[in-house]
Amino acid sequence: IIFIIFSRKIFFKCKKMNLTKAIVTAMKEEADLIIKKFDLKETKSLKNIKIFEWTRVWDDWEENIVLVLWWIWKIQAAIATTYLLENYSVDKLINIWIAWNLTGNDLKVWDVILPNTFVQQDMYLPFEWEHLDYAKKPIFLEYAIWENYDLQKFWLILNWVCATWDEFVDNRDRMLELRNDFWADICEMEAFAILTTAREYGILDKCIVIKAISDWADNEAKDAHMNNLEFAMENSIAILEFVL
Repeated sequence: IIFIIFSRKIFFKCKKMNLTKAIVTAMKEEADLIIKKFDLKETKSLKNIKIFEWTRVWDDWEENIVLVLWWIWKIQAAIATTYLLENYSVDKLINIWIAWNLTGNDLKVWDVILPNTFVQQDMYLPFEWEHLDYAKKPIFLEYAIWENYDLQKFWLILNWVCATWDEFVDNRDRMLELRNDFWADICEMEAFAILTTAREYGILDKCIVIKAISDWADNEAKDAHMNNLEFAMENSIAILEFVL
């Protein structure tokens, strides 16, 4: 027994366990709040992708926080996630961003959603071939199937449907289209692409998606989206801290 304990100590001294928790987001304004909160430092920069990191060292293991920032677009989201998964051994992958509310008065600007169902709205192919399921069928995350929680400052919603598409939603007709055709509760421009990439790498079970409501997808969305960004992100960062 003494030999086994001694051997374990030697092993951990020689090789610390290293955990990487990765955060992926698509707007500088949002990333800046996270960078400041966790004191992250920029370590790498590509053409349109920036990497920020911070390492916490314990006796027997290290915890790396890696934030990947890119600019808005589903393709860019997939590229950034691929780069991340090719260059880091990711233990947890967290997508955090603001989103449009499609439910009317059921959600407030300060509410935070952890969706469990993700659809790609702007994928249209008039074929029902099984090999197209990766793009046409929803992606489901099993962790977010609990009840909703009143956290006093805001509601935390653990379910609901998130629609992804490459279009800013500031039109009631578009909002109703997403609501009626896909039963979507919120929409944004990245989650389905990130999760599709994670699925290809076999780490879908390590993914968490945090979305903060910024506006109601109406004709005031352009101004509301930016005016409410910092306010909405404060609550989602509180959930991010808990997840990390």
